[in-house]
Amino acid sequence: MEIRDLLKPELMIFDLQANDKKSAIDEIASKFFEKGYVKDKEDFKNGLIAREEEGSTALGESVAIPHTKNETVKEPAVLFARKMGGLDYEALDGEPTEIFFSIGAPAGENNLHVETLAELSKMIMKEGFIDDLKKCSNPEEVYAIIDKYSEKKKAPVVEEATNSDIKLLAVTACPNGIAHTYMAQEALEKAAKKAGVSIKVETNGSDGIKNRLTAKEIEEADAIIITADKKVETNRFDGKRLIQRPVSDGIRKSDELIEKAIKGEGRIFTAEEGASKESSDDGEGQSFWQKIYGDLMNGISHMLPFVIGGGILMAISFLVERFAGDSSLAFTFLNGLGGDAFSFLIPILAGFIAMSIGDRPALMPGMVAGLMASRGAGFIGGLIGGFLAGYVVNLLKKAFRNLPKSVEGLKPMLIYPVFGLLIVGALMFFIIDPIFTGINTFINNWLMSLSGANMLLLGAILAGMMAIDMGGPINKAAYAFAIGAFTDTGIGTFMAAVMVGGMVPPIAIAIATTFFKGKFTEDQKKTTITNYILGLSFITEGAIPFAAAEPTKVIPASVIGSVIAGAIVGGFNISAPAPHGGIFVLPAMSSLSQALIFVGAVLVGAIVGGLIYGFIKKKD
Repeated sequence: MEIRDLLKPELMIFDLQANDKKSAIDEIASKFFEKGYVKDKEDFKNGLIAREEEGSTALGESVAIPHTKNETVKEPAVLFARKMGGLDYEALDGEPTEIFFSIGAPAGENNLHVETLAELSKMIMKEGFIDDLKKCSNPEEVYAIIDKYSEKKKAPVVEEATNSDIKLLAVTACPNGIAHTYMAQEALEKAAKKAGVSIKVETNGSDGIKNRLTAKEIEEADAIIITADKKVETNRFDGKRLIQRPVSDGIRKSDELIEKAIKGEGRIFTAEEGASKESSDDGEGQSFWQKIYGDLMNGISHMLPFVIGGGILMAISFLVERFAGDSSLAFTFLNGLGGDAFSFLIPILAGFIAMSIGDRPALMPGMVAGLMASRGAGFIGGLIGGFLAGYVVNLLKKAFRNLPKSVEGLKPMLIYPVFGLLIVGALMFFIIDPIFTGINTFINNWLMSLSGANMLLLGAILAGMMAIDMGGPINKAAYAFAIGAFTDTGIGTFMAAVMVGGMVPPIAIAIATTFFKGKFTEDQKKTTITNYILGLSFITEGAIPFAAAEPTKVIPASVIGSVIAGAIVGGFNISAPAPHGGIFVLPAMSSLSQALIFVGAVLVGAIVGGLIYGFIKKKD
């Protein structure tokens, strides 16, 4: 399906009234709803807002492409809007945004919105496209401009002769793998054509790798340009001249990059640098602590499915045990299956931390380090083992970087696995495990000795951390601590604290929209039931749109409510039987009183948070 088929005349706004980003999103969502393309305006609007929180869709060049793939969308459609003089949409180049293409795709559509974004992104880079759109005044003129610049309307492109034998390759990628990826591709291709050299650009988009570079093309290339803000496969470029920059440079400085590549100014890349070097050749990469955080999150994100799946199945098995006994087949199956999944937690955590640092060769020694840690050093030992394995493998890459080409194949098949495992295993066995088994035992004993005011305070702190950034690094730190305690000691009190801390914010907002209706818009009030359900399920995301719109009101109210809830479960030593699930783990709790206090803590915290938000909020 082509863009002109998705672009609807009834979804065209030639004089957008909004004067800021929030109002623009609301006006766009209203148009989709009024014309019957979405079932619920608020759900659609929240989808657009959620996408903006990942990174602004204002691509620069006066254009933004707000988009969402959402269950509320009835049929795929593209809205065109123009704001005379533009507005501040947090654009990449800091300039006002005047032209909007908003894409609504049903949840069932595979990659429709990605393909549409890719085509639009390439059009944006074509000279004259935006200028023509700024002058149009009716749907017919918009369609004519789309037809004029659409690649699908042109005859197949015959590769033009170049005035140079230089062959360039490039890879483009952005964190979301959508618009910037394809804009960089278009800009680099255009710059190479102007310079009279050939180039092939591989895109690492959210719909997968397209235009993949072959081994033969890499071998014949004179230089490779990587414009990426996320990790891409680099070891295949061993021995080639390489230029690495952020994806924004691929869009803004494409001529400069092509010129550098032609002049041979890139550095000679060695595979030993691997994934450990993500900074650009101009030093524009991540800070040390950003890199550490990214490596840690890579481990935690891969570990979470084991935490949730295994933990909840174990909780269900305890419920089955209560009614059928511990000798029943159902209990044996569920408890064993959940336990098996849970046994992978630390190895998976350590393995994927190591892989984030040292790429694929570090995965195996990292997982083995995690397995060794799970026998004594625990969660902390696993964290250290993962980082240790990653950096050991990177040191091996440097140590063996000068091997003859004839034996290069030995490195991934023999040298890295054997020496990596041997060194990491020795460090874990003789140093990390003895030290951190003792430290872990001390921490476990200290945690188990906590009671009364100490447990109340720690529960309050953990719950408050869950509500501060609702899924950000502070939230993840609290959750990781609770998982570590749950894994190493079986103590579920900290898990109960983080669970109530994550449940309170959406329920508090639902309470505010229930009892302070006059202060909220109709669209905001429609989220009430959804937020009740999300909060009870331990899904904090329902609070994010409200927190994004009014952070100075929503976040303090949520934190206060969560702190109160965490203090209650900590003070009463309430224990969660699983690391996820919200109210769905209540039947598996050790007693009815534990379940009632857990529910009471959530209700008290949510009511306090909801009342605070309701009282301090001004009428919209």
